[in-house]
Amino acid sequence: MFKLSRVCLAMLLYAFAQATLAAPPSAKAANDAGISPACASAKEGKLDEKGFVQIGGIEQWITVKGDSCANPIILFISGGPGNPLSPYSDAVYGAWSKDFTLVQWDQRGAGMTYGRSPPAPGVMLTLKQMSDDGNELAAYLTHRYGKKKVILWGSSWGSILGVYMAKAHPELFYAYLGTSQVVSYRENQAISYAGLLALAHTTNDKTALAVLEDVGTPPWTDPRSFGKVRRVMRKFEAHLTTPAPATWWKPAAEYATPKALADYEAGEDYSFLSFVGMHGDGMFSQVDLPKLGTNFAIPMFFVEGAHDLLATLDVAQRYYDSLKAPQKYMVVLEHAGHDPNQDVVEAEYKMLKERILPLTK
Repeated sequence: MFKLSRVCLAMLLYAFAQATLAAPPSAKAANDAGISPACASAKEGKLDEKGFVQIGGIEQWITVKGDSCANPIILFISGGPGNPLSPYSDAVYGAWSKDFTLVQWDQRGAGMTYGRSPPAPGVMLTLKQMSDDGNELAAYLTHRYGKKKVILWGSSWGSILGVYMAKAHPELFYAYLGTSQVVSYRENQAISYAGLLALAHTTNDKTALAVLEDVGTPPWTDPRSFGKVRRVMRKFEAHLTTPAPATWWKPAAEYATPKALADYEAGEDYSFLSFVGMHGDGMFSQVDLPKLGTNFAIPMFFVEGAHDLLATLDVAQRYYDSLKAPQKYMVVLEHAGHDPNQDVVEAEYKMLKERILPLTK
């Protein structure tokens, strides 16, 4: 009931839109009505808004950019948790703004949201709370920008949260596009670890082997184990995949101030600990997407890296094969891993243009 009431509240009370999104002073009447100025006139204008929106009882940071309010909205559910894409969105996804309105969200406990609304001591993130936040934001976006639904995009941690959101409120979304799809706490970790051990032996990488043998077979109870293994994954993936352009990961000026950088780092640490837990009992330990049900009311699309060593392709493929949805489609990229590169971004854009955009008409 709590989840439903929050989403319904966002939908019914949008006229009071509790946001500080930047807008021209002349647009006060439109803002009072809860509609973005760029979407209020017959000639739908360019969108470039940013600020804090009241979501889930706290102020949360979003940015909204696009060449025309007439275009469909993509709500990005970023990974980590605690790794917002807001600082890098223009560099990585900016070209998409001619066809889509791009919404970046610093989730509860991350980035600008962490700086503005820091969590109370001892309070950890929960999957339900994060899913409720995401769906409340999606409902807000439909009303502020005059849309029936939005497109849901999720990567890594965002692929977990995205599936939870799609299951809870499919009426808010045209389709789901997942990449680096995580499926199951136990299956993903067990298969990932076994694959890494095999690679370490095959390449005679004694350093990697020492790390893997030191942390032992998952599941882990030491919160540092996941981070140690993640570094080994990145080392091997670097040899198997095409690197992303270095320019992608230079934060935009607004996010490069000492405070913004400190908030990003602090939010990353806090969110990661909520994810793994102090004793292996964090949000990740609850993840088993097939148990949510494999029937979906919305189309489900996936872009996966063949060399993803965290969310391995075989696990993602079995999950995909089990799904029943109005439409589904998966693309596998030979030179991609868990982290995005140019191949991933181009494949996502192709999927959006060819398969998802027609669903919004």
